[in-house]
Amino acid sequence: MTTKLFDLKGKVAIVTGGNGGIGLGMARGLADAGADIAVVGRNAAKSNEAAADLASRGVKAIAIETDVTDKGAVAAMTDRVTRELGRIDILVNNAGINIRNPPHQLEIGEWDSVISTNLTSAFLCSKAVHPAMKQAGGGKIINIGSMMSIFGASFTPAYAASKGGIVQFTRSCACAWAADNIQANAILPGWIDTDLTKRARQEVDGLHERVLARTPAARWGAIGDFAGIAVFLASPASDFLTGTAIPVDGGFSIQG
Repeated sequence: MTTKLFDLKGKVAIVTGGNGGIGLGMARGLADAGADIAVVGRNAAKSNEAAADLASRGVKAIAIETDVTDKGAVAAMTDRVTRELGRIDILVNNAGINIRNPPHQLEIGEWDSVISTNLTSAFLCSKAVHPAMKQAGGGKIINIGSMMSIFGASFTPAYAASKGGIVQFTRSCACAWAADNIQANAILPGWIDTDLTKRARQEVDGLHERVLARTPAARWGAIGDFAGIAVFLASPASDFLTGTAIPVDGGFSIQG
């Protein structure tokens, strides 16, 4: 019984931004639990490499080059997943960017780009998969927020707004689609060692030291730290959990 709670064999997952960082860490966890994976991203070569990595774990994996901010492209992507993999059970909305400027220095184009990539894409993808999940009798939506869903920072106004929005959007989906047996939850990553945060450490003086000082686990997170939470939120083990926002941060958010 315990094994079946976390068994994803026969399930199909879409992971946006699944070709690297946290997205790839989650995709690997889902694949190891038996799910077939559609890796969705703008970088075709990187997505193909990620799909090959996932396929080596014994599942079907395809790479789909998609602009997740474009409604038509998202519709074409979901159609292809259904056609090639047969169904859609799990959606991980992980695509994201950041532009670090204080509000008075942020241009409207930068704001629009971050909000569109981080928040609007989650709306477009979630709406697009809803019919397939409803037809399948249920589904799981996992949205990737941030510590900036909770805290403020002078240098991330657009990013923080998008990630705060992700939590509220998650709650709306959880309420709207509960009757369809679709659970929607958010993950709030702490400071994780990715390409995105490598740039942050270069651009924000003292960030590395401050993160280590505040994190009880005394380290930066790794992408592999997201495999377990991905499987939990994608599996029957979380069927009575919806509308939540779960920090995966080594304890960063509990420290004063």
